[in-house]
Amino acid sequence: MSSSSSTPPGSPPPASTPPASQPSAVPAAAAPQASSPATAAFVSWRQWLQNLSPAVKGAFIVLLILILVVLYYFSGRVTTDDAQVDAHITAIAPQVPGYAVQLFINDNTPVQEGDLLVQVDPRTYQAEVDQAKANLDFAEAQANSAKLQIGLTRQTTTHGTNGAAAQKNSDAADYASSQAQLEQSATANLQVAESNVVAKKATNDRAQSDLQRYTPLLSTDDVSKFQYDAVDATARVAKSELEAAQQQLSAAQQSVTIARANTQSSQARLSRSESQFMQTKAQEQQVPIAEATYASALATVERAKAALQQAELNLAYTHITAPITGQVTQKSVDLGQYVSPGQLLCTIVPLDKVYITANFKETQMDHVAPGQRARIHVDTYGKDFEGTVDSIAGATGSQQALLPPQNATGNFIKVIQRIPVKIFVKPDKDSRFVLRPGMNVEATIYTH
Repeated sequence: MSSSSSTPPGSPPPASTPPASQPSAVPAAAAPQASSPATAAFVSWRQWLQNLSPAVKGAFIVLLILILVVLYYFSGRVTTDDAQVDAHITAIAPQVPGYAVQLFINDNTPVQEGDLLVQVDPRTYQAEVDQAKANLDFAEAQANSAKLQIGLTRQTTTHGTNGAAAQKNSDAADYASSQAQLEQSATANLQVAESNVVAKKATNDRAQSDLQRYTPLLSTDDVSKFQYDAVDATARVAKSELEAAQQQLSAAQQSVTIARANTQSSQARLSRSESQFMQTKAQEQQVPIAEATYASALATVERAKAALQQAELNLAYTHITAPITGQVTQKSVDLGQYVSPGQLLCTIVPLDKVYITANFKETQMDHVAPGQRARIHVDTYGKDFEGTVDSIAGATGSQQALLPPQNATGNFIKVIQRIPVKIFVKPDKDSRFVLRPGMNVEATIYTH
């Protein structure tokens, strides 16, 4: 049998098939499998291991454990040398134009947050602040005057309206009284006087007729002197009474004329008072006009305040300070230079807030997650730094390029893309080891 030739020395002979006279416990189909080369080799290796000494067995087990540990260690991490130190570099630029009259920085100068970097000539902006303050004072004075004018206008129009209303009521009463007097003179007195004249005229006519009849009878002695005198006296009395009645009628007529004139005068005064009342009512509209003027003055005050705030801001912008702590680089401003808004004066690099941007292949990103431990090997110092994965970019580096690739053009070649990973670095206790943006590093992330 071929399996017997490969058995190591000292190993027991392989099991043979049972004699034909002995009943077999294995089916006929399984007998060839029991005597296969694989089964024979397994039995041989087991026999060989059993024959090894205990020391060799222990060393073999230790070696196997070490191999498993090394495989676990190297399979639970990803590494890339496409990594560099990064930072959020702040560019310093003025917000107002002017001449740089003082410089407090130089190349590579360390600065603290709030330190004064450059002083722009503030005299023009100080004058604008003073002018804005004067405009604000003037606007506030106008607003106060407009506010007082509201109360004065309201009181004046209210008193004027009340006085005009009282005068209108008085003139209306006078007009009603004059009308009553006119009606009385025209109806009662005049009619009585006219009736009295008619009655006195009839009496006088009869008395004069009697006198004319008695006059010729006196010459013929048909009537006595006594009778004639009585008739003559009656005629004279009747004539006098008629004249008196006529005088009363004339007086009554004059009274009607006077009453009519008084009525017309009262009506004119009433019309004038009504006009004055309407005028004072119309003047009440000056109150909302005054209120609108006051609101406009308040708006002018707010506009003046905004102008003052803008002027104060412009004055504050002449003091260019450091927004963060770091080191000055790219200084491009000199003393006496005219600077414009947006012009780059320098940049500030926050050396205490640097991080690592590591570009891993997309095939390495399967198990990478935020919070994992990382090791950063810095080429400059030949030293390792500890770090932590902060976040993973939302797109590959090529997709964020200025001209991203267009795979739909037909010139597609499959290239493994790289995904940026942001890693925070723990600062080293030794101040000599400073990480500066742009330095090349090698990043390793432990995914287990």
